[in-house]
Amino acid sequence: MEGLRRDVGRWAPAAVLTCAVLLMMSSEVSAVRYIVGGNMGWTSNVNYTVWAQGKHFYVGDWLFFVYDRNQMNVLEVNSTDYENCISDHPLHNWTTGAGRDVVPLNVTKTRYFISGKGFCFGGMKVAIHIEKPPPPPTLSPQISDSGGLLNSFRGQIFLPVVFAAAAVWDSFLLLL
Repeated sequence: MEGLRRDVGRWAPAAVLTCAVLLMMSSEVSAVRYIVGGNMGWTSNVNYTVWAQGKHFYVGDWLFFVYDRNQMNVLEVNSTDYENCISDHPLHNWTTGAGRDVVPLNVTKTRYFISGKGFCFGGMKVAIHIEKPPPPPTLSPQISDSGGLLNSFRGQIFLPVVFAAAAVWDSFLLLL
């Protein structure tokens, strides 16, 4: 048992530091999970064209369809079948039977989703235009009397490193 504790004590600080760095990096890029239809979900009497308006869907985002699994489904179709509500030969049937279907948006193009069983004619269809993510913002040096570049460095790198070091030290003390 003592040998196991010693081995854990050797690797714990590195693991904590790695997690802290990963958390700092992941805050810059994050995918969005859209619940299709917002709080109404995937159901009739929702205008999905209006719902999708003004939203930017990027590669890496997800669509989350929430619906009554006993009545509706989620089918991906081509643009012609979308316009005419034809559900006979979908490109993909995303219906899992749970009424909680997740669709990854992994390519830049417009994708078309409908619900078969006649619900498409009532408006249960949505076209999603998927774009490349915008480039990350560039940091430009700030010139000011208060040492802008140094303050930027302190706020973006120094403080997270201090917190990570404190977490490593804390985990080290717990092992003693």
